[in-house]
Amino acid sequence: MIVDLPDTTTSKISKSLVKIREEGGAVALGRVLTLIIVTEQGEEEVAIEAANDASREHPMRVIVLSTEPGENGRTGRGARLDAQIRVGGDAGASEVILLRAYGAVASDEESLVTGLLLPDAPVVVWWPMHAPEDVSASSLGRIATRRITDSSSESNPVESLMARSRSYSPGDTDFAWTRLTLWRAQLAAALDQPPYEPVTDIEVSGASDSPSTLLLAAWLRHQLKVPVKYGLRSRANGSSGIHGVILTRDSGPIELVRDIPNVATLSEPNQPTHTLALPRRNLRDCLAEELRRLDPDVLYGEVITQGLVEMLETDTSVDADAS
Repeated sequence: MIVDLPDTTTSKISKSLVKIREEGGAVALGRVLTLIIVTEQGEEEVAIEAANDASREHPMRVIVLSTEPGENGRTGRGARLDAQIRVGGDAGASEVILLRAYGAVASDEESLVTGLLLPDAPVVVWWPMHAPEDVSASSLGRIATRRITDSSSESNPVESLMARSRSYSPGDTDFAWTRLTLWRAQLAAALDQPPYEPVTDIEVSGASDSPSTLLLAAWLRHQLKVPVKYGLRSRANGSSGIHGVILTRDSGPIELVRDIPNVATLSEPNQPTHTLALPRRNLRDCLAEELRRLDPDVLYGEVITQGLVEMLETDTSVDADAS
């Protein structure tokens, strides 16, 4: 069911939610958190679809705050708030409140959502596209338990990742880190097999617009305490995302390479070569994983504030296009 509320207020939206609950049953029971999605108009549906899919694992209330493109979302129109409530089959296992804010109304994000938050439930804020430089200091970031960004969606992904490093606060996370889960699992499993030799050299390569490549290199550097050679290759000469990792030991290298989309090969000394499914994770999978934990991700904090800084300051960047 979809209910449109043009030119409305937060108070009227709350009353409509109560009415829907009384007419259709206690649809808000069992909700474990409030997810706030902050995006620009025209970009809402992709994020809503991912949230609806993730809600089947994490029943929640989804509040989508959509503003006009442009600085602070205050271009063109006068002050106005349009809303839409989606429940039932149109909202997965959640209830979706879509707020379209225009003009000066968009400047006070916290007041728009405060009256719609579930009582006594954690608040997670997700910026699918453009996020504030310091998310924890933003008006919505201050009320959130977890704050999710996606550096790969920014115009300069690597610089965006560095901004996250400079402004990191416990509770922050980024989908560039979440997309590493499958890579980290495969590499950890490979190192967990005999001969248990120390890694002496690390090489990581990926696309120039892949912040996940830098985070993977930083994670390996932080965990193994070995300098890393990392290279970023232009998209014209390779696929997107991470291309490969080589871990050198005395007995020979462990190579995990993704030459074609979604498929990687794992080569180890004295072992047959394995073909592995290693796809780029979609928004639904990344969001569902991040919502499984509402406490700060300590390892991510260490990697982005320590491992990444140490790697960029001391390790070797190579020209992957020339290799």
